[in-house]
Amino acid sequence: MATRRMIRVGELIKREIADILCREIKDPRIGFVTVSNVDVTRDLRMAFVKVSVLGDDESRQQAVRSLNSAAGFIQKELSSRIRLRYMPKVQFRLDTSVDDFMHITQLLAEIKEGEEQ
Repeated sequence: MATRRMIRVGELIKREIADILCREIKDPRIGFVTVSNVDVTRDLRMAFVKVSVLGDDESRQQAVRSLNSAAGFIQKELSSRIRLRYMPKVQFRLDTSVDDFMHITQLLAEIKEGEEQ
């Protein structure tokens, strides 16, 4: 169960990382990235940043690898923007919830189409 502090810190990190990606990161391998969620561990030492990326599967994986290689720079920028006793270590993960939603929607449409016939 997430505490109120974990949720607040996660939202703050989410907002700042989105700004950093928009203004500071100029890596063409990253492409169009949206920060969808940040999960912070109970001790506030790790932040798992879920991102959704436009493109095919290979470009998505490349974008996540590029973000994880830039994690040190992003943590440094976060530490200059946010005052915390310990700055969480940032790890990026691909958010597949949009793909899952599209797949479920497609399956439901196929079922509906099958019932109508």
